[in-house]
Amino acid sequence: MWYIFLAIFLIGSLYGLYLLYRKAGKQGWEAIVPIYGQYVMAQLVGRPTWWIIWLFIPIVNIFIFYDLYLNLIKAFGKRRFWENAAAVLVPFIVLPMWGRDPRVKYLGVPTTEEFKKKYPYKKSATREWADAIIFATVAATLIRGFLIEAYMIPTGSMERSLLVGDFLFVSKLNYGPRIPMTPIAFPFAHHTMPITGGKAYSEIIKVPYKRIPGFQDIKRNDVVVFNYPMETERPIDKRENYIKRCVGLPGDVITMEMAKLFVNGDPAFTNADFQTNYMAETEPNGMNMQRLLDLRIEIDELYSDFNSGKYALHLTKEEAEVVKKWPNVKNFYEMIFPAGTASSNSISFPHYVEGPAWNYDNFGPLTVPSAGSSVKLDSLTVPLYERIIRVYEGNDFELKSDGYYINGQKTDQYTFKMNYYWMMGDSRHNSLDSRGWGFVPEDHIVGKALFTWLSWDKDGSFLSKIRWNRIFKGIH
Repeated sequence: MWYIFLAIFLIGSLYGLYLLYRKAGKQGWEAIVPIYGQYVMAQLVGRPTWWIIWLFIPIVNIFIFYDLYLNLIKAFGKRRFWENAAAVLVPFIVLPMWGRDPRVKYLGVPTTEEFKKKYPYKKSATREWADAIIFATVAATLIRGFLIEAYMIPTGSMERSLLVGDFLFVSKLNYGPRIPMTPIAFPFAHHTMPITGGKAYSEIIKVPYKRIPGFQDIKRNDVVVFNYPMETERPIDKRENYIKRCVGLPGDVITMEMAKLFVNGDPAFTNADFQTNYMAETEPNGMNMQRLLDLRIEIDELYSDFNSGKYALHLTKEEAEVVKKWPNVKNFYEMIFPAGTASSNSISFPHYVEGPAWNYDNFGPLTVPSAGSSVKLDSLTVPLYERIIRVYEGNDFELKSDGYYINGQKTDQYTFKMNYYWMMGDSRHNSLDSRGWGFVPEDHIVGKALFTWLSWDKDGSFLSKIRWNRIFKGIH
């Protein structure tokens, strides 16, 4: 149903723009081409064509687009409030209707004084801008909340699949959009007010978790955005957004052996972009740092000692083959935590006090909970599932001398209310993920990462600051 609605929305809207562009003396296909279509729209409405640069800037692009769009509607004589509202909320209906109506004609460039004198209207320039801002805010809030949202990759936990500085579109529709749990919030802000700081939301109204049906269930190895489950000071939908690969679905059995992941006993999905840590040993301070920067190879300073010539590097298999052949590298090996040992930096969930230690490279087996499944409560399972029982599913849980009690009732098992997922970063030794804090509840799921629409390299120069080969690149 959602796929059908989205198809109708997009096809109807683009068809309507196609007809309107033709009425304005342009080629209809120009309306359909991303970015170029807005370039042509700027010409039709008399805005500077360089404004399309702003379309690459999050939040700003929303206001720029709707200024161009609503001025285009005005160019066809559609200036009343309901016409503007309809053009924003149901463009797939009104744009084709206006495009096929012979009475609707392109009247000229609406931002010129000549147009304003020829077609006078009571609205002042201030009122027109105010309407554009209101419509943009409403439309963007609905789109951001229920359809699609832009994100930026801030850390290297998904390298090289996703790079620091990648700007993504994340679909809320694929898994079904959540009904906002804290609906009173400042537009465009996640949890903190821009510039001034402080809370960007109010908890006066709280809505229980509910998700509109989506196109699909989460599939194993999807790249997923979710709210960080270890946060407790903010409402669920206002917690920090994380992005990882979903390697474990409800009911899956997860094991990791010597940095190799297994799901239900089978080797898990890997690809050439996955990274792990390698140690490159040289003479003291013997590594060419500029060479590392040129190749965008990241150093893990936690395990490096430059004075001793030890450099812990995040590398793909292909990059490792290149680095180990450098003449100044005397010793080179993959850094893997042996089974049964864990330092304070590598100990993994659930931080067992007794028995062999689990670490980021060796843990499990553990079962990812599914809604309706049950687990026997004992000294091995309680560390794994206590947070689910107590925090995520809101029960009073305690251990007494004679056994476990849930909500005051003695029991030796627990039945899960929600589905859970196991998330891991593609940069295996540079990711804060389920190995550190456990399962991700279904009510924390935000959406599916679809594609990068821009990628910014902070270490690039001039035009190379944009990674052109990553623009509109799909995420797999």
